[in-house]
Amino acid sequence: MKLWGGRFTKATDKLVEEYTASIQFDQQLWREDIIGSLAHVSMLGKCGIIGEDEAATIAEGLKKVAAMIEAGNVEFSVENEDVHMNVEKLLLEQIGPVGGKLHTGRSRNDQVATDMHLYLRARVIEIVELVAGVQEALLEQAAANTDTILPGYTHLQRAQPVLFAHHLMAYYSMLQRDAERLMDSWKRINVLPLGAGALAGTTFPIDREYVAELLKFDAIYSNSMDAVSDRDFIIEFLSNSSLLMAHLSRLCEELILWMSDEFNFVELDDAFCTGSSIMPQKKNPDVAELVRGKTGRVYGNLFGLLTVLKGLPLAYNKDMQEDKEGMFDTVATLHGALSLFAPMIRTMKVKKENMRQAVAHDFSNATDLADYLVGKGMPFRQAHEVVGKSVLYCIEQGKYLLDLTMEEYKQFSELFEDDIYTALDPQNVVNARNVLGGTAKNQVESQVAAAGVELKKTQQWVKDHLQKIEVQLL
Repeated sequence: MKLWGGRFTKATDKLVEEYTASIQFDQQLWREDIIGSLAHVSMLGKCGIIGEDEAATIAEGLKKVAAMIEAGNVEFSVENEDVHMNVEKLLLEQIGPVGGKLHTGRSRNDQVATDMHLYLRARVIEIVELVAGVQEALLEQAAANTDTILPGYTHLQRAQPVLFAHHLMAYYSMLQRDAERLMDSWKRINVLPLGAGALAGTTFPIDREYVAELLKFDAIYSNSMDAVSDRDFIIEFLSNSSLLMAHLSRLCEELILWMSDEFNFVELDDAFCTGSSIMPQKKNPDVAELVRGKTGRVYGNLFGLLTVLKGLPLAYNKDMQEDKEGMFDTVATLHGALSLFAPMIRTMKVKKENMRQAVAHDFSNATDLADYLVGKGMPFRQAHEVVGKSVLYCIEQGKYLLDLTMEEYKQFSELFEDDIYTALDPQNVVNARNVLGGTAKNQVESQVAAAGVELKKTQQWVKDHLQKIEVQLL
């Protein structure tokens, strides 16, 4: 007999049971479900809604159920539909009919919402910590490469030389925005829905503030219908996760390109690559490729939930059962990607000389040639034309700008002097960008130092919030 079966005259069709059950995936919420129930039953006893002795018996029963699940001695049942009904059924088996009083003053609607808030607030802290780990690895590589010059690209064409550290710090900045978005979202996750009932609240004199205090929630939903139907906090998490994966995917694409023979700028450690079943010489950047590939999966989870919610009337609808699998999958995908990314970056070998040689054999210093002429008084548009003709001449002669003799330079402009060779040296080209946010060595070193301070603040946020959600109920 179903726990809700009093109104029904027929047993649920087995195919319906299998189709509508969520226990296959929501069983991972068992700990959150029991913690939420322990807070709820403590409140019921405190408010005199059930006897204090009954509340104590139910609490002990819930702890026994938790120990059984923790020990692997429980087989969850499809017949009991979801994690909530499975836990309640186990509770009834342990302590008898008094366990039925646990559900007084609440619905599965506010119960499941509470479970997901509890689950996601902890996962967000963990993910921020993992993001900080990747940022730390990027900072280490950046600090070690403030003298390493490589071509900077636009349109995947060589544009201007930059420090490799500067390039890496761009990804640090992307990840910092990701961490900040996740940290900001936490305040919208850490809101308590329990007490909203099915949709309209409850007739029992419950104390929602007490439950919020026990469960370490900072706020309580002020509207019961919003409390049970709100999935914005999950959508926000999926959106933030999608952008985070986009940034990881972009870096993966560069690592894959840089590791190819055509670039040969970096080599990923053997521990983060795989080989070919047929070509013994191959070393494939499979981790980077998989992170790039799994990005689409995270996007799909976001669009899936947006689509589920777009036409739903208030309040709870069974469609909303589809909110969990994408959330769980995104959490697992981020955990896998971020856990591997930090050591992959940290152990990456940077081929500094190859990068330097690449800069020496291109025209990425052409803008500096134009700037040189502007500094001598030539209008920029005229200087642009002069340099364009100079580059064309070099291409025809099989030379680069630093290969031209002064006589060759003079045929394009009398403004050229011997100091042009100093101006076009790659190191000087880089250090000439000595503006806030530029690629000059001292500017990049300032970026790295400031980022180190910023990163410590993020790491402290993680510590503070892990302490903040410590719930001493189990």
